[in-house]
Amino acid sequence: MSATSSATSKAVDSPSSSSSPASTYLVLGKYEVVVGMEVHAQLLTRSKMFCRCSADYQGAPPNSHTCPVCLGMPGALPVANRAAVEATIKTGLALNCRIAETAVFARKNYHYPDLPKGYQISQYELPLCLDGWVAIDLPDGGSKRIRIRRAHLEEDTGKTTHVDGYSLVDLNRAGVPLMEIVTEADIASPDEAYAFLTKLRTLLRYLGVNSGDMEKGAMRCEPNISVRTPEMRERGEYGVKVEVKNLNSFRSVRNAIAYEAQRQAQILEQGGQVEQVNMGWDEQNQRTVLQRTKESAEDYRYFPEPDIPPLRVEEPWIQAIRATLPELPDAKRARYQEEWGLRRAEAEILTSEKRVADFFEAAVAAYGTAKGKPQRLANWITGELFRLLYAEGQGQDLRQIAGIPMKPEQLAQLLRLVDERVINPNTAKKVLERMVRTGENPQAIVEAEGLAMVSDTAQIDAAIDQVLAAHPEELARYRAGETKLLGFFMGQVMRALKGKADPGLARQRLQEKLQSEASSG
Repeated sequence: MSATSSATSKAVDSPSSSSSPASTYLVLGKYEVVVGMEVHAQLLTRSKMFCRCSADYQGAPPNSHTCPVCLGMPGALPVANRAAVEATIKTGLALNCRIAETAVFARKNYHYPDLPKGYQISQYELPLCLDGWVAIDLPDGGSKRIRIRRAHLEEDTGKTTHVDGYSLVDLNRAGVPLMEIVTEADIASPDEAYAFLTKLRTLLRYLGVNSGDMEKGAMRCEPNISVRTPEMRERGEYGVKVEVKNLNSFRSVRNAIAYEAQRQAQILEQGGQVEQVNMGWDEQNQRTVLQRTKESAEDYRYFPEPDIPPLRVEEPWIQAIRATLPELPDAKRARYQEEWGLRRAEAEILTSEKRVADFFEAAVAAYGTAKGKPQRLANWITGELFRLLYAEGQGQDLRQIAGIPMKPEQLAQLLRLVDERVINPNTAKKVLERMVRTGENPQAIVEAEGLAMVSDTAQIDAAIDQVLAAHPEELARYRAGETKLLGFFMGQVMRALKGKADPGLARQRLQEKLQSEASSG
């Protein structure tokens, strides 16, 4: 399936610019970009789409997860996976789709080694989900709806590996449930495509229907890209679309759209014609490359799958699935802002991954919702905790927060120690690092390491006297009016007290001492 429909877009000078409904993303100063997206998402089911073979094929020996059904043996009959059907309906509801009363599986005929039957069981004229939309955020603070034409079920293909002139086929993946989500051509820039895919992956992860692990092939993207002049848009005309196949990262999607739009615009500028073809993406050289001519629906010779009866979806079934929907990211973000007073930036980050949102909410439950407390927790999670997660060399996959030894309640306990002036914020950062690594309680770490905050004025005064005595030149400059040296002296005092001093009290005593020194000088 491909996408062709009207698009809204924004005028910008380069592919890296943002877009909004106000104007149009332009290539070579005159061509608008029009993109429709096809996304294939493997569903997280235990078994394959039409047989009982395990769908957990990653890392398994080649062709070890197969049976007569997924191998397409004569006489083998497929049976639809109910869990996959329900996952698709759940996704359709989250995408604001209309759920069809009747869905029909069809045979999509094409002959490749990774399709042992010679056809793929998919859906064509009567898919499960229709006419939805996803709202994406725009840099100017506005939003834009990307319309969903359809979301339907099909089976994945096997995998072909080319080695030394031979093609090796592994059919472990053949028959794994695959959901295809097709947008209208509403995407008008590379950045809008990136925003849409990011939003879609977040939704799929929240629903628990797809891992979003693009590097494992669990989610693949195929943009249909064309360019046209504003005059063509006014006449309701489109350019010839080119599909870029099987992109496995959002960055590649963004770069492929930018490159392909530029390529098409240059062809038109030189008086040529864009051909409707399938292209691949050369990541190393950052360019699209020709794969094959584009098939049409007629080439696939769709017809209803005779071995699977039409799927009847009744309203009670839909409502039962609707009742299982979690709070989705947009609603969660709005609640964080309205009920807990979070800034939009932190609310967006915390809701970008469900595991992060779950961690944050558990921490809030332990710390409290009094004014400022959720924002304080949000600052620590998106700041210090994320910094520590990234430092562990795990990249920026925030889902790893669910695997750290530290529990959300322990983070709340740490902040209480700061609130109660048992430790200062700098000490808390050091304690947090150990908590993330070991899962120990903060109070136990503070006691074991002797990290409690120094609030004894005599001890603080002694440290101040020691620092001033050790830096006579800086003290003379301060006396001469160079008051910015207060920060230098404060740092030296904190160092002398091994970072454990009460910062407020230490600063107060230091200022009093320096004023006294200045007066005496």
